[in-house]
Amino acid sequence: MIILGLTGSIGMGKSTTAGFFTEAGIPVQNADEVVHALYRGRAVAPVEAAFPGVAEDGVINRARLSKALAGKAENFEKLEAIVHPLVREERDRFLEKARADEAPIAVLDIPLLFETGADRAVDYVLVVTCDPAIQRERVLARPDMTVEKFETVLKRQLPDGEKRARADYIVDTGHGIDKARTAVGRIIAELKDKAADGAAQKD
Repeated sequence: MIILGLTGSIGMGKSTTAGFFTEAGIPVQNADEVVHALYRGRAVAPVEAAFPGVAEDGVINRARLSKALAGKAENFEKLEAIVHPLVREERDRFLEKARADEAPIAVLDIPLLFETGADRAVDYVLVVTCDPAIQRERVLARPDMTVEKFETVLKRQLPDGEKRARADYIVDTGHGIDKARTAVGRIIAELKDKAADGAAQKD
């Protein structure tokens, strides 16, 4: 089975691209969704212990957690030390099931793939990109988004150019849905061929 890491900066169309894989019957795990689930489950107690007052009714209140983090690097590091091992456990379970189901490809949708070193856990990397002007327009159209919030998110993410330089595959969503879907179809076909050949690892 080939493990494909899917990533891309905010507003690049990563979620839409992940949807194309799901449409094609490829198992996809979304790291953000895993974290959301953990904030309603196993991560609640240790995160509340580290940041008292962020839990509400047995669930991590993300607004309170954001205030607790308050842009301090050491707080982010403390949170990541709690959450990342739990995320890795969920990832391992997802991959075990995909292998048991004999899936030729499994996709790990991870926004901070390179930033967290998760690229070392995949066979190939797909980076979703688009023109910066399109990215900015998409992001600032989101509810409750501000220029300041957008720039804060960008600072935590590896620049798009660096991501593309490290990618095995690139999908540009700036040319419309149909072209992006077609590009994903080509990638799936190529990876299925590689899986059939037993060539899961990069050359």
